[in-house]
Amino acid sequence: MRIHINDFIHRNKIDKEIKIDFHYDSSKKMIFGDRKRICQVIENLLDNAFKFTDGGTINIYLKNGETKNNCVISVEDNGKVIDQKIISKLFTKFTSKSFQGTGLGLYISKSIIEAHGSRIWAENNRDGKGANFSFSLPLTNDFGN
Repeated sequence: MRIHINDFIHRNKIDKEIKIDFHYDSSKKMIFGDRKRICQVIENLLDNAFKFTDGGTINIYLKNGETKNNCVISVEDNGKVIDQKIISKLFTKFTSKSFQGTGLGLYISKSIIEAHGSRIWAENNRDGKGANFSFSLPLTNDFGN
């Protein structure tokens, strides 16, 4: 995932002073899903995080989910919070308070994650700075052995 995110930053010519921190446990996890589409979701979430963050840190978490059969990936920024007027319809078509983009990225991301039998959600950070976008994915025990 680290290489993919570095490619994303380079491709999009992101020049803000933003640090990206990865947080994950050392246990090996094999996610069951379409790699290309999951990368698209992560790119959409990173794109939003960079749009709404002027500096500081974007944290990416890979955590155990509610059950041992899934995990949760989160992208947390310290930029602007999600406007309460749009938070309930955030994952619908053309929902945005930004002049950048079409408002389709989160809608597409939701469709991809739901096609994997999982869910995606967003919430403002408790400290009043930034937002946290998370999605769950099923895990598999098949490591290609």
